[in-house]
Amino acid sequence: MSEELIGKNIGILRKMRKLTLQQLADFTGLNKGYLSRIERSKKSPPYSTLTRIARSLGVDVNYLINEEGEPGEDPRIVFLKKNQGKTVETSDSPYGYAYQTLASGKPGKNMQPYIIEPAFEEQAVFQHEGEEFLYVLEGTHEFMYDGTRYLMEEGDCVYFDSGVPHTGRSLGDKPAKLLAVIFFYKRL
Repeated sequence: MSEELIGKNIGILRKMRKLTLQQLADFTGLNKGYLSRIERSKKSPPYSTLTRIARSLGVDVNYLINEEGEPGEDPRIVFLKKNQGKTVETSDSPYGYAYQTLASGKPGKNMQPYIIEPAFEEQAVFQHEGEEFLYVLEGTHEFMYDGTRYLMEEGDCVYFDSGVPHTGRSLGDKPAKLLAVIFFYKRL
């Protein structure tokens, strides 16, 4: 984690939001001089401080440490061409599915879109804060929600409270392909 990069990202975002250092200090509850030293890479803040600054700037803390986005890019939008999303295989994890992240460079997002290829065997039950939307692009998907089974085929969709236990698996000869959008509630 580069102190220079963190300071640069904070300064870029603050200026894009048309905030003065004093306004950012008021939003975060931090001292204006302290924020100035962070922006000039003279002070390395703890992670908890970076989280406060990120929330005040409306981005995920990962943007500040450059795990998402690029310095100088407009954090309000991300455009990806086909196959530019990060692909993750989870064969070694308890989840047993492959997914491609969509909009991976957008900092501070409330929704996380994916293309998912569920495994044929149910590997894990999920339950997390937020809401979720699934749309079957290809194949057949068995979706289980709070003990109820739904057989989903191409063109079918479901929107649900993801705080309720849910899982799914591919059925048939080839893995199903789903568009999944997860909405996370932001807590400030």
